[in-house]
Amino acid sequence: MREATASEPNDPNAVAVATADETGLPDVRMVLLKSWDERGFVFYTNLESRKGEQLAANPKAAMCFHWKSLARQIRIRGNVEAVSDEEADAYYDSRPRMSRIGAWASRQSRPLESRFALEKAVATETARFGTGKVPRPPFWSGFRLVPVQIEFWNNGAFRLHDRIRFTPHENGWQKQRLYP
Repeated sequence: MREATASEPNDPNAVAVATADETGLPDVRMVLLKSWDERGFVFYTNLESRKGEQLAANPKAAMCFHWKSLARQIRIRGNVEAVSDEEADAYYDSRPRMSRIGAWASRQSRPLESRFALEKAVATETARFGTGKVPRPPFWSGFRLVPVQIEFWNNGAFRLHDRIRFTPHENGWQKQRLYP
């Protein structure tokens, strides 16, 4: 991530997140990874969005980082769990004020009649909160992808790429090299 931050012009923490709908049809979109640690990889969303509903029904997902400037990608698969209210509150409070208001105004993933309707919703929420605190909406939180597999891919000459997969093992992570 440090290398990507130094070389990617925009959003080095952008990651594709794939979920599946009730029929098993995959659904993928870009989100911004907001934190990671030994427990997993965290992103935030409206829980009533398509991804929020899909993750509630089927708490499994995949992520893929692609850093073209580095000729690298990282693929992650795993189970998904909700972050704690304390984690969600802390991250939400760190966001710019208008992003917090936008979380209240957006009915994410639902049909929008016009851009004006969204701007009107933002104006309504801005007036409602005035100069006071903008609390985290009850329908907005985060998810942590807990990896069961992480694969590092490095571009190689003549399509002879390096692929290394890690899976949890009783003593940490098991490493396995894969054919390109």
